[in-house]
Amino acid sequence: MTDAGCDDRTVLPATEPVPGAATATPPAGGPRAEALIELDAVRHNVALLSGAAARSGAETMVVVKADGYGHGAPGVARAALSAGATRLGVATLDEALAVRSAGIDAPLLSWLHLPDEDFAAAVAAGVELSVSSREHLAAVLAGARAAGRPVRLHLKADTGLSRNGCPPGEWAGLVDDAEVAAADGTAELTAVWSHLARADEPGDPSIDAQAARLHEAVAHVRARGFAPLRHLANSAATLTRPDLHLDLVRTGIAAYGLDPIAQPADSPLRPAMTLRGRVALVKTVPAGEGVSYGHEFVSTGPRVLALVPLGYADGVPRRGNDRGRMRVRIGGTIRPVAGRVCMDQFVVDCGTPGALEVAVGDPVELFGTGAADGPTAREWADELGTIHYEIVTGIKGRVRRTVRDGGGA
Repeated sequence: MTDAGCDDRTVLPATEPVPGAATATPPAGGPRAEALIELDAVRHNVALLSGAAARSGAETMVVVKADGYGHGAPGVARAALSAGATRLGVATLDEALAVRSAGIDAPLLSWLHLPDEDFAAAVAAGVELSVSSREHLAAVLAGARAAGRPVRLHLKADTGLSRNGCPPGEWAGLVDDAEVAAADGTAELTAVWSHLARADEPGDPSIDAQAARLHEAVAHVRARGFAPLRHLANSAATLTRPDLHLDLVRTGIAAYGLDPIAQPADSPLRPAMTLRGRVALVKTVPAGEGVSYGHEFVSTGPRVLALVPLGYADGVPRRGNDRGRMRVRIGGTIRPVAGRVCMDQFVVDCGTPGALEVAVGDPVELFGTGAADGPTAREWADELGTIHYEIVTGIKGRVRRTVRDGGGA
């Protein structure tokens, strides 16, 4: 049974993941390629994470950058706020303004910008902004003056990731400028924060070293008479280091049900995205036939093959079957992919004739919750030598996003 016509879902057009894609009505059998998003899973995850933060006296920010990690930022944001989150986070100004244009007015932080961007619209929309340098701060303050209202600042300290963030030797100067801006009413010094490099490796000494550096940066700000919020914990630290919850945790990947530490069978989180397609063609080939480019798969006997019309243009990695271990669920059974993934399609080995009932139009699950030993984004990532963040954020192209909202946890 497909989800077509169900009352509890909203079908968002394919322009959600990829601007300009077609928005044709899905056929009766369901979309050709679909990312099914379960907002009740997001609620479950956020309730678990925000509950852990609340026990430490901390608020919870849910990060909805990259269009909600490929899940749809507006829907995820609303679900997260209904489940205990009090704040939202994005990377860019455009992402922040898109959240605001969806009618979401919760506290919202944006943190990755160039100093020559125009910050006035974001300040006018009440977006809180992170700065990591005096040059960056000057540009943000110019935006605040143009908007005619103070900007709420989060000063970011580089505590050891050596990426974004103000290095220790420049911290005093940045705080000097923020103090002047606060005194003249151009800014409010809202928070001091940083980001952990190895929180997904519990026990790594860098975690405590970074926490100590953040405490030093905060102490410098407090010595000026400010009482900023402190935030350091990402998803991994939210799950494993309650002592680092401080005033606010930032949960990204865990809100989407992908555990940064535990394997799916051990995790209390529920994956929110299932990627699925439908069989376009079924054929039987004799022994000795090569399958797909390069003939990396050659049939050893008569084999039934099913063609699935998704490929690397849709976010299914071309190297996903280099070692021949990529699996999908088809006909209720887990079966391997045969040969290379192509731009638009791949082939599934359905076994010897009669071994598996499969027909054109049948659903194919590429990854999902892992129920009944089904394939998962974590499994794909392990095969590819990457992380599940890359898998879910990479789903694109002609994949239709379907959001199912049951309205509860």
